[in-house]
Amino acid sequence: MNPTRRTVLGGALAVAAASTVTLPAAASTRLSNLAHLDFLRASVSPPAAAGHTTFGSGPLGVLWTYADHQADGSYRRIGGGTYDPATNTYGQGAYNADDIARAAVVYLRHWKLFHQATSLQTARDLLRALTFLQSPNGNVVLWMQPDGTLNPSAEPVELPDPSDSGPSYWLARTVWALGEGYSVFRRTDRAFAAFLRDRLELAIAALERQVLIRYGQYNVVDGRRLPAWLIVNGADATSEAVLGLSAYVDAGGSPRARRALTRFAEGIAQMQAGSTREWPFRALLPWGESISDWHAWGAQMPSALAVASATLDETVFLTAAIGDTAGFTPLLLTAGGPDNGWLPTPIDRSQIAYGVDARLQALLAIDRPGQKHLAAFVAAWYFGANRAGQPMYDATTGRTYDGISGDGVINRNSGAESTIHGQLSMLALDAHPDIARLSGASAYDGLQIVEAETATGGAVVTPPSAWTGESQWSNGSYLSIDGTATWTVPPSSQPRLVLPVVNLVDTPTPARSTWTSGGRTLGTLVHACGPQGISAAPGALQPLTLANPLPANATTLNAQTTGTAQLDAVLLLPTISSLRIGAATLLVSVDTRPRVVTASGHAYTYDSSGQLVARGKPLVVPGGFTVVLG
Repeated sequence: MNPTRRTVLGGALAVAAASTVTLPAAASTRLSNLAHLDFLRASVSPPAAAGHTTFGSGPLGVLWTYADHQADGSYRRIGGGTYDPATNTYGQGAYNADDIARAAVVYLRHWKLFHQATSLQTARDLLRALTFLQSPNGNVVLWMQPDGTLNPSAEPVELPDPSDSGPSYWLARTVWALGEGYSVFRRTDRAFAAFLRDRLELAIAALERQVLIRYGQYNVVDGRRLPAWLIVNGADATSEAVLGLSAYVDAGGSPRARRALTRFAEGIAQMQAGSTREWPFRALLPWGESISDWHAWGAQMPSALAVASATLDETVFLTAAIGDTAGFTPLLLTAGGPDNGWLPTPIDRSQIAYGVDARLQALLAIDRPGQKHLAAFVAAWYFGANRAGQPMYDATTGRTYDGISGDGVINRNSGAESTIHGQLSMLALDAHPDIARLSGASAYDGLQIVEAETATGGAVVTPPSAWTGESQWSNGSYLSIDGTATWTVPPSSQPRLVLPVVNLVDTPTPARSTWTSGGRTLGTLVHACGPQGISAAPGALQPLTLANPLPANATTLNAQTTGTAQLDAVLLLPTISSLRIGAATLLVSVDTRPRVVTASGHAYTYDSSGQLVARGKPLVVPGGFTVVLG
């Protein structure tokens, strides 16, 4: 993403400024603050390690992994894993390639935005450390001990083990940092840029040899064909590599890099699933071994596709990114914000900066007015519009706290990952001062979960593990139905889509379920999926949308099965869901027709791609979203 890009939102921003919504003043209120990230930094002169070299001489710049909040309000820097005071080592290590790479991106973007010489020097120091961690095979050792000793095999075990034996998240993040590093240093230090180019080409060669060799091949996952050439079978990991490859190709990178970029972007784009009314609502799924798993952390897929689209002038990538940002993200926001995991029921409702930043970066990478409006609602998480009702970012220190639990408890630690992604978000907001700063109490009316086990009828089954290997049973159990089950559901003043989360199986005689409410038939489901393929478990947990919505004010739901069905939960989605933050309201429609709703303020109506289609009255259109500023 070009951090200096601006998108003018017509008159919408003027209205925002005139309302109770405040705007950050770019000239006097800088959100980014590198103080806490600087606190996490250290220098190390590692002992010689066979095959590991770097540019120049002198200490390397590294970054402590965690910072624990102390009773007196201070922070203590620590590493990962069990600490052994006798050897001054950790089971994992003090510093790691993942955080060093992403911190380098922070300092590079800070320099691009503010031209602060210390940021450029810090980025250089971090990139020298990152390349020291790179092995001659192009892969990367993940962990380093406090004295600089490499720890290729961490405890607990990381995969791959040893960590430089194959493709990995940290190899993908190394490509990200090297690509953005080359883009900057080719204009300021050609010798160092040439070194970064050589190391990046070494990494690309490793990806060609280990991953892209499978280009054009597909894995079967519960009946769906998913690309087999994603890094560690992850669209999330691959997306971070794509960010670096895009920067490198934009800066004149090699034909090999352009080819890798194109093929990786093709793979990510093929991970889109669902539709306006079907789970996962046009989201790009992050994991190529499950059709039932969406997680927020590392989900940079739409950002990567938007950037790749601009680099390669390929609209199909932008189309996939738009679907994720205009389709899934608004529903995620009205359901309570960027939860860590919908597996496929929203189970992991903790929220961390890594997931929030991925949503924000994606919205800003799309050159659409609707996504810019949505970005304000995402960014508000940092400023107190979250389950805790408190700021997660402290601009006076540069700290971003390590997350919020599903019940609203803040983890006051502030480690490298949260600090890094908080700063990436703040730099993005500093580069886009036209994004409204929303604050105030937040209220949600979106996706609801009815646990299957609350039914009358059926039998509750508790498996040995809630995790199936590719998804997770919510509440650790499920309902087995061979007959009839009835639920009491909370009433709503509007119709709701009904999405039973059922375990689909590959069998000639699958179970069927017919759903009714108050004598009205809502739909019939066939609990069948295709061949298991490489997925870790037979069958697939999937939310399936019933043909007819639950009527307004309905309080009962019934299921009649033929054969034995396994039901995890029932998801209820209002035809128009909403999120209110202070005086700003977001409305999201899965209705089949346009509707004018009751809302005070000036409304901006966007279609399913984020294009402005109306303004003034609070109109919502099918598959679209509306922002109302009071």
